[in-house]
Amino acid sequence: MTARSKDASDDIESLALLRLIAAGGSSAARCSLIERFGGAAQAIAAGPAGWREAGWSDEQVSALSSAVAPPEAIAWLRGPSHHLIGWHQEDYPPPLRKSPNPPLALFVAGDPSLLWQPSVAVVGSRGPTPGGRDNARDFARAFAASGLVVASGMAAGIDTAAHLATLDAGGRTIAVLGTGPDVPYPRANTDLHARIADPAVGAIVSEYLPGTGPVAFLFPSRNRILAGLSVATVVIEAAERSGALITARLASEAGREVFAVPGSIHNPLARGCHRLIRDGAGLVSCAGDVIDALAPQIAALAQDLRQQLGAPIHPARAVEPDARGGSGVHDPDYHTLWNALGHDPTAMDQLVQRTGLTAAAVSSMLLLMELDGRVFSQHGRYFRSR
Repeated sequence: MTARSKDASDDIESLALLRLIAAGGSSAARCSLIERFGGAAQAIAAGPAGWREAGWSDEQVSALSSAVAPPEAIAWLRGPSHHLIGWHQEDYPPPLRKSPNPPLALFVAGDPSLLWQPSVAVVGSRGPTPGGRDNARDFARAFAASGLVVASGMAAGIDTAAHLATLDAGGRTIAVLGTGPDVPYPRANTDLHARIADPAVGAIVSEYLPGTGPVAFLFPSRNRILAGLSVATVVIEAAERSGALITARLASEAGREVFAVPGSIHNPLARGCHRLIRDGAGLVSCAGDVIDALAPQIAALAQDLRQQLGAPIHPARAVEPDARGGSGVHDPDYHTLWNALGHDPTAMDQLVQRTGLTAAAVSSMLLLMELDGRVFSQHGRYFRSR
């Protein structure tokens, strides 16, 4: 992954991508069109003849021909820390791209680099018991303290408790919405939405156009994004028909770990968790159980990121000065980032500005350095460990 500055071609690509989103229909078909022509702008430029040649039906061609980039979405993209990341672009998170039915694009408010970092989805009932709410807080705090990103759906109940506990612990969190990125739901979470959208602490993620309000059938669809972004899903409390079970099923189908917290046999909100455990989910009683179980997956993710970045297996040594005071650098991007870091905590946006690298590239390299013990993070800021 190389440094890239924003130019007019980014705006053209975003407008084309917005047209493809507005056209609706199968994400797979639109992704295939982008892949065939080498980008969203090229796909739009191919016109009806090219779309038919790609195997599109008359109905699909008609929908795309009449689709326009919505003015509300264009205006939203002009806002600070607002991003549109297409399935074909380098900043699209690899774990989600590898999952079944990845979304055509993601609207992100906040820090898009969080989508590249190891995250755990914490989900559960919208009306939890007091004990369930406490469990959500305890798990989220422990995950945040371990350096994991906590992801959830910003729904009432368990989701909200997990987001708030993460923020209060100085951790970082991702909220995947079933509405547009600018539409808090429930409305009671308007302040929480604003907090998570701060790039210093979080990211709001949605596949739906800005302005999209809450519609029941959109929420189960968003669960596949939450499951696909996360290394694992932890179900705290869930009834037998809970939406959290949909997330757990989608996580399993994406090849991710699923864990469930058991409860009393007399608690109806524990029945969904008990069913998951009976079907093979890991039984966990504390966050440490999850963290220990995920160690191999996180190591594998780090290896995948190293290969994606073309980095050496031990990037810490690739940037460590040698005994003569010179540099043993094998990758210039790592050297650039290492020089941009200091012993005082530095925010992600400052590192991006100093290096000229993309946020996704900086985030990935920081993760590898952190795993190798060269870099520490504190409240979303990074500094050399020595």
